[in-house]
Amino acid sequence: MRFCPLCYFVFVLLFVLVAVAASTPMNEAQPSEPKAQAGGVSSEHDFDFLVGSWTVQHRRLKHRLVHGGEWETFSGTCRTSPVLGGQGDVDDNVLQAPAGTYRAVTLRSFDPRMKSWSIWWLDSRHPHELDPPVMGGFRNGVGTFLANDTLNGRPIVVRYIWSDITPNSAKWQQAFSDDAGKTWETNWIMQFHRLIPAQR
Repeated sequence: MRFCPLCYFVFVLLFVLVAVAASTPMNEAQPSEPKAQAGGVSSEHDFDFLVGSWTVQHRRLKHRLVHGGEWETFSGTCRTSPVLGGQGDVDDNVLQAPAGTYRAVTLRSFDPRMKSWSIWWLDSRHPHELDPPVMGGFRNGVGTFLANDTLNGRPIVVRYIWSDITPNSAKWQQAFSDDAGKTWETNWIMQFHRLIPAQR
């Protein structure tokens, strides 16, 4: 049987997710599904547009929730593959940040009963730390996903937004709120452009 690096990686990542879930106290507050995404508008095909290879232009705020205005820009790549029989996907990101190139993985899984997505981010610089999943779905072509988290010890809400989706481009934004969602600070923007295979 041939060795499949992607299958092995997905297996290891799922093992980590199960281990983290098992170690989470049952009485710990969990992020709730965003109310704005109720109504069964999402499906397991929401992220089909992302399957394939992309170049990514990053614009990232250097310091978060301190009223800073200094941004850094850099390039990267992303390659997305379906998993779970099409009920999820995983992507491998290369980020050529000014401080040094690193890799990160996104794992997305769709719950057909709740009609919602859970999205995890794993950073190669902190391979033992798995961020809480953002949860949500799509409405009118825009995906909104939320999670409760902490930043430097204080509670925050994390928001992902997917928008401007075409067959060959898309936009992702991350924002934080330290006032329970009353105000938001966008701290990361990714512009995706599909790598189209050369014609033979």
